[in-house]
Amino acid sequence: MQIVETTNEGLKRAYTVTIPASAITAKIEGEVKKIAPQVKMPGFRAGKVPVNLVKKLHGPAIHQEALNTSIREAMDKLVADNALRPAMNPDVQLTDGYEEGKDAELTVSLEILPVIAAPSLDGLKLDKLTVPVADDAVTEAVERIASQQQRFDTKDGEAADGDQVICDFTGKQDGVEFDGGKAEKQPIVIGSGRLIPGFEEQLVGMKAGDDRVITVTFPEDYPAENLAGKEVTFDILAHEIKAPTESKIDDDFAKELGLESLEQLTGLLRGQLEQETAGLTRTAMKRSLLDQLAAGHDFDVPPTMVEAEFSQIWQQLIQEAQSEEDPAAALEEIEAEKDDYRKIAERRVRLGLLLSEIGQANGVEVTQQEMQMLVGQAAQQYRPEDRQRFFEYVQQDPMMAAQLRAPLYEDKVVDFLIEKADVTEREVTREELQAAIEADTDGETPAASKKPAKKAPAKKAAKKADDAADEAPAAEADAEEKPKKAPAKKAAAKKADDAAEDEAEEAKPAKKAPAKKKAAADKED
Repeated sequence: MQIVETTNEGLKRAYTVTIPASAITAKIEGEVKKIAPQVKMPGFRAGKVPVNLVKKLHGPAIHQEALNTSIREAMDKLVADNALRPAMNPDVQLTDGYEEGKDAELTVSLEILPVIAAPSLDGLKLDKLTVPVADDAVTEAVERIASQQQRFDTKDGEAADGDQVICDFTGKQDGVEFDGGKAEKQPIVIGSGRLIPGFEEQLVGMKAGDDRVITVTFPEDYPAENLAGKEVTFDILAHEIKAPTESKIDDDFAKELGLESLEQLTGLLRGQLEQETAGLTRTAMKRSLLDQLAAGHDFDVPPTMVEAEFSQIWQQLIQEAQSEEDPAAALEEIEAEKDDYRKIAERRVRLGLLLSEIGQANGVEVTQQEMQMLVGQAAQQYRPEDRQRFFEYVQQDPMMAAQLRAPLYEDKVVDFLIEKADVTEREVTREELQAAIEADTDGETPAASKKPAKKAPAKKAAKKADDAADEAPAAEADAEEKPKKAPAKKAAAKKADDAAEDEAEEAKPAKKAPAKKKAAADKED
């Protein structure tokens, strides 16, 4: 095998690689001998098919596999012999005119990772901005849950706005019942706005035992085409009228949420608030840390990595701009800032490489167990029958594995650096903490890190790009420490905070397709 370097400029490398025909032929012969015993052909006993017939039957496939194997081995040798660290998968092209029995000539071009001197970790100084959780904030959280967990007591008389009507209803279109438009003993709160327009209002004045026929029109954008924009009727039978009552915040209230006492509820909510502010504190420290690293290091980065990172940022910006009230204006704004976003992409790549170098120099690793967890989480987005193929794909593609590993690895490097830094802790308000996260960095970072001020999507995407070494490309690494898990109490607090939503998710005539066989349909979120 002959390898000739043709380009060596900065981080760019190019080579011509010649694979001798004899090496490819040897692989073909070896593959033929390997599969011949399994080949079956009429007129021959199993395993006795002549080699020339095996080649005739499977020759093209065998040759292609031998050629692919030879190219993979050539690339491995190229990388090893030249001590290369490819930034992205090399571009490998087989020159025109190749035929079986001839030497295979390849042209290979790639970009390599820069050589980065391990930076000194001395002199890192960080402010740890903490926000104490006030009792008022906990009380407010409890009251918010109580307001969501509305209670109703049976009342005499007519249903009014805010009352709950327990009723049966049957939807009909041109006198014929339609799918999903029927429910029994369905609780409906008048004025909740959960049902299609005009439905709830027509329940006002009903008493227990009353029946009524109401007429409503489904919205034009209703998902079920047979009902969109159509006028229908509902036969209503009211079983019970209930009036809202004030929720008493006590131990019984906490027990209704699945907890033991009000004290446990307040404790869980306090813990949740503390965890939220702790996350903001870490974000602010990380922002300051990355700014210091960016200010102190400037080296060339592979253009292909920058372009890949910019493409990710740009696609996110386009998607968010298209969701704006005036997409054209939003797109025009981000287009004017395009060069700035490209600089942000360059900053992210540089920080990712720098963090990777620091991590490798200091033994920060991602364990095999953690990697399996990451792959398993990513596989959940695929259908069950496709998940095994995804696992195999990650095993075969180092770049994909690195992409999954990078966020966890870089978080662990950041944690390592925070432990090494000189940290000063001081209390601030939540507003001050948020301002520290969103503040510009007085020239310490590239000009592109300054965020455009007019459109929300541009601001959010710029900030995410500027802050997110979490998502920055990084060289591969392993780890030991398991990723942090949210404490169980957070889940319990969330259960408490969301408890009122369970009832709201019952069948309701609104904007979701009636095919779900709930009530007429749920309202779109």
